[in-house]
Amino acid sequence: MAQVLRHITQLTTDKSRVLVDFGSGDDAAVYKLTEDLALVTTVDFFPPIVDDPYTFGVIAAANALSDVYAMGGTPITALNITAFPSDLPAEILGQMLAGGSDKAAEAGVSVVGGHTVDDREPKYGMAVTGIIKPGDLVTLSGAQPSDRIVLTKPIGTGVITTAVKNGNVGPEALNVAVESMSLLNREASEAMLAVGVNACTDVTGFGLLGHLRNMVHASGVSARISRNAVPELPGTTELLDQDIAPGGTHRNFEYANRYVNWADSISNRDQLFLSDAQTSGGLLIAVPADRECLLINRLIDNGVAAPSVIGEITEGDTSLIYVDS
Repeated sequence: MAQVLRHITQLTTDKSRVLVDFGSGDDAAVYKLTEDLALVTTVDFFPPIVDDPYTFGVIAAANALSDVYAMGGTPITALNITAFPSDLPAEILGQMLAGGSDKAAEAGVSVVGGHTVDDREPKYGMAVTGIIKPGDLVTLSGAQPSDRIVLTKPIGTGVITTAVKNGNVGPEALNVAVESMSLLNREASEAMLAVGVNACTDVTGFGLLGHLRNMVHASGVSARISRNAVPELPGTTELLDQDIAPGGTHRNFEYANRYVNWADSISNRDQLFLSDAQTSGGLLIAVPADRECLLINRLIDNGVAAPSVIGEITEGDTSLIYVDS
């Protein structure tokens, strides 16, 4: 996308009010209305990753809302974006929209409209508008050396949802993955705002390493993470041992080799795991070392089941990530 957008000379017409735009690599755009109020806007949609249309709608909505939470914002309205084949039963579309509506309602978000086009492959998502106080804005670019890196959800949704298509995953592993993808990042966002953090993004299609690379690149720092500290969804490792991983994960891995220094102890399987393309993943947070315990405790108090400290921000060659065991 960067290669496409470089041909566009100007997208931002009011730079005094646009606090964050496409050039930053952040999860959403931010437009200042007043000194105390800004809009956070984002859009995301994709094809089904699970068979049940209602569950797909839930996951797609949670995924779209996540971009606002990653910026520290509060989502308030959403527009449905839907592509749907005219030869499929309309009931399926209704179930998708019902799942999205129910997840939006859980978040306190009003679904106020949308748009549908005829397409051979179903797709669903949302354009979301949120609000934030400009002084509370959390972006990619604030990470500092010695910050601890905290991850709020386990990794593995790309591998598991790919296995679903091939019938290679059991219901227990799938249910855990669906529960993770359906979980709002609202409580994690509220915790980081209460504690005060330096940077944040959510982990989605670029995988853990890709989104961490965006953070360290924007912040002019590097990072070191431990593979064994990164939580994984049940069954992920076994599926990777069967060479099951989506195309996006393999592309992420190929790109990761440009900026990752792998320790000799990191197997090819673990390299793929850390590159796995996620859907509705957790927040990836850079927090000052003296607030690490405060953040972990606040996340747990807010109901985030297993937040993990997976590494730290370092000085040195910017944009590099060092991965050891």
